[in-house]
Amino acid sequence: MKKEQKKENIDLVNKINELTNDLQRTRADFENYRKNVENRVMDAKNLGERKAVNNILPIIDDIERAIAHLPEELVDNAWAQSVVKMYGKLEKNLAKNGIEKINSKAGEVFNPEVHEAIQFEDGDGETEIIAEELRTGYKLHGNVLRHSMVKVAKK
Repeated sequence: MKKEQKKENIDLVNKINELTNDLQRTRADFENYRKNVENRVMDAKNLGERKAVNNILPIIDDIERAIAHLPEELVDNAWAQSVVKMYGKLEKNLAKNGIEKINSKAGEVFNPEVHEAIQFEDGDGETEIIAEELRTGYKLHGNVLRHSMVKVAKK
């Protein structure tokens, strides 16, 4: 009787170990699944955010060009000034949502990680310097969304 009971106890311990291992694998699988779903949701959110911002960048470019080419006779015009103020509010709201301009001022060192050189000017030096920004670049949450288009000169 004792031998049968010992064998039965060993069988039960083995079954408990087997079920415990199954439970641990199931928990690990579920945790991996949960992380995978979270990553997919975050990727979808980021993709949607990037697409939405990319859709409004051409409009922002147009507003910037309009303000940059404001005729001299309209500089003091109340309507023109309100457009400039609206653009300022737009910039603030973009910044609140993690959208920032890439600094691409003339005289700064060219950085291929954030700048796209589309024109080159010859020069004497070895250092590539931004001669002119042709289109503003943007970052979304610190990641390049659109490179700045620049003219590069050697100095």
